[in-house]
Amino acid sequence: MKSSLNPAQDRSSRSRLGRLVLLGFLGAVFLIVALPLTGYLLVGETAAQAQQGTTNPLSEYWRGAREGTQGYTAVTAPQANVLITDSGQNWRQIRNGPLATYGAWLMLLVLVVLAALFLVRGRIDIDGGRKGLTVERWQLSDRVLHWFTAVLFILLGITGLSLLYGRAVLMPVMGPEAFAAYAQGAIYVHNYLGLFFGIGLLLMVVKWIRVNIPKGHDLGWFLSGGGMLKGKHPHAGFVNAGEKLLFWTLAFVGGAIVVTGVILLFPVLGQSREVMQISLLIHAAASILVISFIFGHIYLATVAMKGSMEGMVGGRVDVNWARQHHDLWMKELEEKGVKPQPAAEAAPAPKPAEEPRPAAS
Repeated sequence: MKSSLNPAQDRSSRSRLGRLVLLGFLGAVFLIVALPLTGYLLVGETAAQAQQGTTNPLSEYWRGAREGTQGYTAVTAPQANVLITDSGQNWRQIRNGPLATYGAWLMLLVLVVLAALFLVRGRIDIDGGRKGLTVERWQLSDRVLHWFTAVLFILLGITGLSLLYGRAVLMPVMGPEAFAAYAQGAIYVHNYLGLFFGIGLLLMVVKWIRVNIPKGHDLGWFLSGGGMLKGKHPHAGFVNAGEKLLFWTLAFVGGAIVVTGVILLFPVLGQSREVMQISLLIHAAASILVISFIFGHIYLATVAMKGSMEGMVGGRVDVNWARQHHDLWMKELEEKGVKPQPAAEAAPAPKPAEEPRPAAS
């Protein structure tokens, strides 16, 4: 049968369907991330309650072994002549206690805030609709560097969180043997890809530092909530103040992740066990902080603002989108005489299948 919708209504219907599919996918991602972390919090609290009031009969024995008394060994590694160091137990309690617990709450809180923001604000459309003219925003080299580093970050985030929360969240579900096999593979993926991520991050900092220098109008961007509140969108150059905050967070906090990762990967450099333990705590805490920032970055680029993802996918953005979100940059292009180009024509809607004609009698 022929469709009762005209082409414009048909495209609008398909657009709404696409938005529903996208929201469903993002909702599934939210549940995938949130539910395991919630499970960790419940397991962690239950385990802590179960340990209260119990006494290990061997506690005095191991307490004596952890006094740090030195013996003799032929191994020449640092502190090899000490059977058990108390710093290891202290590190373990911090890692599995406040670091893992507060880190889980932080990531969950960010996801809840983003979900609430979407329910209140919805998706921000392009003022005046698309003009049909585009300007170049990101060159091919920028896009390749961005996606190279982004994909590595996602893989490192998944494997890193699996190793941090795996014993409490994944092991009860997968079983000890399956989790051990997965954890071993996750360690290899995390260690080897981490080196390439460090290279990508360094190239990003060097390549984009020029456009991320703070300017006076950036303060107004923060005071107005980055345009997420009702009212006129704040002034912004090629990158807005929020993107600059993310850039410098990646530069410094991400740099700490890379430096501590190198310390953990190459113990042959001679660092002590305490230095490696502190490095691991910094590595995990910094990673959780950056992951929380990236949640917001992904939300703003994919769901919050229509047209934002196009620049990093195809390299070009609509003129009206540029004037709305990066008006100072668009003004610079106009002063330089940059001519917008027509957008590629949208693919025509498929013609409805014709009804079969009845066979002649």
